[in-house]
Amino acid sequence: MMKKYILTFIALATLWSCQTDEQYQNHNQDPKNPTDVGDDFLFTSSVKNLQDQLASPNVNFNIFRFISQYWTATTYLDEPNYNLNNRGIPDNHWSQLYRTVIFNIQDAKERVQNNEYISEGEINARTAQLELIEIYTWQILVDTFGNIPYSDALQARENTLPKYDDAQEIYNDLISRVRAIDFGDSQGYSSADVIYGGDMSKWELFANSIQLRLGMRIADFNPSLSQEVTEEAYSNGVFSSNSDNAILAYEANPPNTNPLWEDLVQSGRSDYVTANTIVDIMNNLEDPRRTAYFDDNLNSGDYIGGTYGASNSFQNFTHVGEAFREPTHPGILMDYAEVAFLLSDAALNGYSVGSSAQEHYEQGITASILYWGGTQSEADSYLSQDDVSYNGSEQQLGTQFWIAMYDNPFQGWNAWRTYDAPEFNLPDDTGNEVPLRYTYPIDEQNLNEGNYNEASEAIGGDEQQTRIFWDVD
Repeated sequence: MMKKYILTFIALATLWSCQTDEQYQNHNQDPKNPTDVGDDFLFTSSVKNLQDQLASPNVNFNIFRFISQYWTATTYLDEPNYNLNNRGIPDNHWSQLYRTVIFNIQDAKERVQNNEYISEGEINARTAQLELIEIYTWQILVDTFGNIPYSDALQARENTLPKYDDAQEIYNDLISRVRAIDFGDSQGYSSADVIYGGDMSKWELFANSIQLRLGMRIADFNPSLSQEVTEEAYSNGVFSSNSDNAILAYEANPPNTNPLWEDLVQSGRSDYVTANTIVDIMNNLEDPRRTAYFDDNLNSGDYIGGTYGASNSFQNFTHVGEAFREPTHPGILMDYAEVAFLLSDAALNGYSVGSSAQEHYEQGITASILYWGGTQSEADSYLSQDDVSYNGSEQQLGTQFWIAMYDNPFQGWNAWRTYDAPEFNLPDDTGNEVPLRYTYPIDEQNLNEGNYNEASEAIGGDEQQTRIFWDVD
């Protein structure tokens, strides 16, 4: 029974890679003949599937915009009250990342190594691009669940009951892998590259910035390794402006629209309003990004967030900003604002990363304001406020980091878990505590019971309040 389940899982992984349409891919592939899918098609599909999963507000897939308290619900209250299991949210998140990203990348790596029509240099460059997206995805899985199947995860035919690896050891391996990435001097994916359009210099900056993210995530857990990895990443070159952002450009027509549009517009539903958590904080700071983050649907110039975790009338509270309702709204994998805040934290810890903690902090805020259509004058005015002007506290850094991650909600959750800032509301309906992790999928409990039990015990219990190893405070 287990073998049948795993083999079906692999088959679905291959079939899924054929669901991105040919206009988006610029490849004419037959979705009924997955054996003919090229590595370039699988690469594009993997990137899009990854970004779709992180951007989607669909409560069947993830609730990061709820957990980060950027949005709340109007009617269905289970998810903003942190009931993850009614809809199988952990199962779907797990499955999407393993099945439609990591399995596809592994398939693409095998295919590119056997691609006799490209040079060895191009093979290496493509492999490096695939490797970076895989590392990115593994980090998301660890940051979501803790210990996960890693070394055995891609051996389904040989090992139908994969063991769980220690999250700390996985991080150490991911750090080693990202440090080893070498794009060489050749061209990698170009037309299939929906992030940078084949600009390999940007991919190098992206890789170094992911190394920075990995390094700073363990700053409280392993300061010496964190400093070494972070300073190396900075020295090699990380994002330095919004022009470096790792952005996926969506298209105007299905199936390649931003998932936000699918749930906010195409569905015709009215399920979400902005949460009072972020609205109140940004109102208090007179934050210029409010005009982008929020809609002026109340026609009063006021922004009023729905009570987090309560039943909220769609008509009476502030809606999501107009930009987020466009089908072509870009998806953010990583941006300069995130990099600048990570560097600010690094400098605050005494790492050698060029500028001071204050300078990086101000650059992060400015980059975010400019990205969302604000002006330098607005950024300068905002930074001059008493509550925004740099004071060297982690509370302030964490709050501003969290505000800037509004459209990258998984990283918003990470910022909150790292800095315990800002102060979140307890959901009105239940008062449940904010999750510190997702619990493991029900399928794992049923189909991989022995390894599940061992992993659960190793992390201190399969509970939403069990901390990820790097969340030491």
